[in-house]
Amino acid sequence: MDLIRFFAARWPTILQLTVEHVVIVLIAMAISIVMGISIGILITLNRTAARIVMNFNNVMMTIPSLALFSLLIPLLGIGKAPAIVGLVAYTQLPLVRNVYTGITGINPSIIEAARGMGLTERKILFKIKLPLAFPAMMAGIRTATVMGIGIGAIAAYIGAGGLGVLIFQGISRTNDVMVLAGAILISLIAVLTDRALGGIQRKLD
Repeated sequence: MDLIRFFAARWPTILQLTVEHVVIVLIAMAISIVMGISIGILITLNRTAARIVMNFNNVMMTIPSLALFSLLIPLLGIGKAPAIVGLVAYTQLPLVRNVYTGITGINPSIIEAARGMGLTERKILFKIKLPLAFPAMMAGIRTATVMGIGIGAIAAYIGAGGLGVLIFQGISRTNDVMVLAGAILISLIAVLTDRALGGIQRKLD
């Protein structure tokens, strides 16, 4: 009952924070997806580059999100900019790894047959490699997006807004209802987004 009363009394603020959260994640994921797919494609051309990029992304994932956001403050100040950069950095690993795995996992005989038919490397990429790697790529996008929605809560710590505000304010005020409200909404957005992306994947497949 306390949770329902909280939503009823604070819904304008909750709606504003929800919109802020979604906008931050959308911007970050748009940048991250373009970067991740581009890097994933490029590193299929060189195994050494692939190892370096994968190791770098693995190291990035070991840095606590709060620490990374804090390190970005001297460079980008507080607000949405460091939050977006931090989310892009954190969501690269599943994107790059899945694109790379999806393309390198294609049967080499298919690629050789395409070359034998006279297809250029560009056509092979867009007509064969990317379509065949699409399920793996989409799995990476879904994983990265759900990660971004969850980690986006930390953005409130550096003044970027979002639903993390409810969680941090709830913790500072020892208000369990605020913490629960923020956690429920973030989880709900993550679940709905994953389902939506899953639906898109099924249609495109």
